[in-house]
Amino acid sequence: MCGRFSLTTDIAELQEQFNFDYNGELAIGSRFNIAPSQQVLTLGSNGGKRVGTTMKWGLVSYWADDIKIGYKMINARGESVDEKASFKKSFKSKRCLILADGFYEWKKEGKNKQPFRFVMKDERPFAFAGLWEQWNKGEEPLYTCTIITTKPNEVTKEVHDRMPVILEEDVYDLWLNPQMDDTEYLKSLLVPYSAERMKMYPVSTVVNLPKNDVEECLAPLNSI
Repeated sequence: MCGRFSLTTDIAELQEQFNFDYNGELAIGSRFNIAPSQQVLTLGSNGGKRVGTTMKWGLVSYWADDIKIGYKMINARGESVDEKASFKKSFKSKRCLILADGFYEWKKEGKNKQPFRFVMKDERPFAFAGLWEQWNKGEEPLYTCTIITTKPNEVTKEVHDRMPVILEEDVYDLWLNPQMDDTEYLKSLLVPYSAERMKMYPVSTVVNLPKNDVEECLAPLNSI
């Protein structure tokens, strides 16, 4: 699964790398410990142009009666994303990118769990494969999203049996195109990211608490 990640890169740098428009009225600051139910930066498509917006992490299907279902929908398994009632409609036409520059997983060591951070070797930001939905049963529309997961690569399997799907840059526009409905092709993208391009390191258990959205979450354990 993927239950915590970071995005500390400046919005201008993100726009340059991912080529998207963004409403400057929505403030985006450094986030060191993003948790479910919080707002995350997503990219969608508007007539072929990439557009950035914020959405609540935890997908609430349009047919749901209670938004609390979103707490259980932070991830969607890539193997069955086109079959599950909560995700299959979004998978057809409401796909998004969720931007990050690192994510966390926990490894059980005796009675304790040691958190690890996973990043690119070049430390550049990357994009998770995501789905989004609009829920209209409240006073205002609610926009939510989920991160698709897959089996682990050689780096992540040392800590966890799942990892988030990280997409290659050359498929961003196809992924975002709502007209692209070739299920088999889309599912073929939901594979483990290249282990050769990733690295991991242990971090402080300060990251265990979502309220600790602090820079210390990023620091290698032996440097704290």
